[in-house]
Amino acid sequence: MHFFRKIKVLSLEQATVLPYLTYRLAMDGCRVIRLEHPVYGDPNRLVGDPVIEGEERMNSYYLAINSGKEALTLNLAEPKGQEILYRLIRELKIDVFATNQLPRNYKKLGIDFETLSAIKGDLIWLGITGFGPESNEAAYDPILQARGGLMELTGEKDGTPQVTGIPLPDMGTSEHCYGLVMKALFVRAMTGKGSRIDVSMFESTTSWLTVPITMTMTFGKTISRRGNTHEFFAPVSVYPTSDGYVYIAVGNDKQFQAFSSLPDFSAVAKDEYKRNAGRIADVKHLNDSISEATKKMTTEELLEKMNKIGVAASKIQTLQEVAEDPLVANKLLKAKDAKSGLELTLAPAPYSTSFLEGNQRVLSFPPRFGEHNEVILGNELGMPTDEIASLKADGII
Repeated sequence: MHFFRKIKVLSLEQATVLPYLTYRLAMDGCRVIRLEHPVYGDPNRLVGDPVIEGEERMNSYYLAINSGKEALTLNLAEPKGQEILYRLIRELKIDVFATNQLPRNYKKLGIDFETLSAIKGDLIWLGITGFGPESNEAAYDPILQARGGLMELTGEKDGTPQVTGIPLPDMGTSEHCYGLVMKALFVRAMTGKGSRIDVSMFESTTSWLTVPITMTMTFGKTISRRGNTHEFFAPVSVYPTSDGYVYIAVGNDKQFQAFSSLPDFSAVAKDEYKRNAGRIADVKHLNDSISEATKKMTTEELLEKMNKIGVAASKIQTLQEVAEDPLVANKLLKAKDAKSGLELTLAPAPYSTSFLEGNQRVLSFPPRFGEHNEVILGNELGMPTDEIASLKADGII
C-alpha cells in the first residue's frame, strides 16, 4: 500500500464535496495540495467558530475534513498564475488534478482537461459539478437533497420534508469519486493513459434511490417519508423506554415469532401479525402496543431482551456516546497544531489504511491559508525569495 504515498493530488477545492474526497486520499497517504484563490480562498474556512486565537480562516467547520493536506494560494485568473499551475503539474509530476469549479470557469482559469492533459498526458482529471459539465447551475447540498428526492423520503409521515443529518449528496459524491479515481489509477497503471472524470452530484444523489425509483416507476407505488418506520418491514421503529429510546428492527417472521413470544410483548402475539404483510397493514396499532410495553423497561433491559432472541436493536446514541463507543474510540483520528497546541479529534476513516496505522492515526494539522507557498514554490519549483515576494505583491499568490 506504499503505492499511494507516491500519488500526488492537486485540488482546486472549496466547500465539502471535493475537500472530503481529498481528505480520503490523504488518509491513504497521498500527497494532497489544495489550491485556493489568494483573496477569497475556501469559504468554509470562515464557517463555524474561530478556534485559534488571533487567526482567521481556521474556523472549526473547515478543520473537520482538511487534515493531512498542504495549502497553496494561486490566482488562476492571471496568466502568471496559470503558468505556475502548469509548472506545478509538470515539475511536481502531479497524478490527479481535481476541481469543483463551475464548468464555465474551466477555460478561463486554464484548468480544462484539454489544456492540462496536453501538459501531462497521463494526468487524471476530475471535475465535480452540481448537474453535469454542461450545466453551470449552483448546487448546495440541501438543494440536491430537495431536487434529488432525499427530502421527500426524510421526516415524519404527516410532517414537512427534512434534510438528512449529514450532507449525503456532498459526501456520497465524494465516495463515488473516490472509486472513480481508484479505477482511473488502475487504468493508468495498465495502459499508461490518463483519464477525464466528470461527476454530477445530482446523478450521484439519485443513484442512491434504488428501491424508491423501482417501486415508483415499475410498480406504481407511492413512496414517501414514513418517519422511523420502514416501508416493507415491521416492527421497525424507535420505541420509548423509561430512560431513553431504542431502535428495534425485526427483519423477518421468524424473528417476530421470537419477539412476540416474550411475555412483555404478548399483546402483539396475534394471528394477523404472524406474517410481515399483516404487520405492515396495521403498523400504527402494532407500534403503539409495542411502545406501551417498552416504556416500562429501561434501555438496558430492553436491549438485553432483544440480544437474547437475536433481534437487532440499539439505543439512540448521542454523538458523544458514538465517539466513546468501544468500536469507534480506538479508531478516531487526531491532528495537533504545533503552533497553538490545539488537538483535533476527527471521525474515523471508513476503513483502516496502512498509512493511518503506520502513523498511529495521526494526520498533519489542517493547513493555514497559503501555508505552503514558500516551501513548494521556493524549494520545489526553485523560485528565489524575491520572486515569491513579487508574486505576493502582485496578487498572484
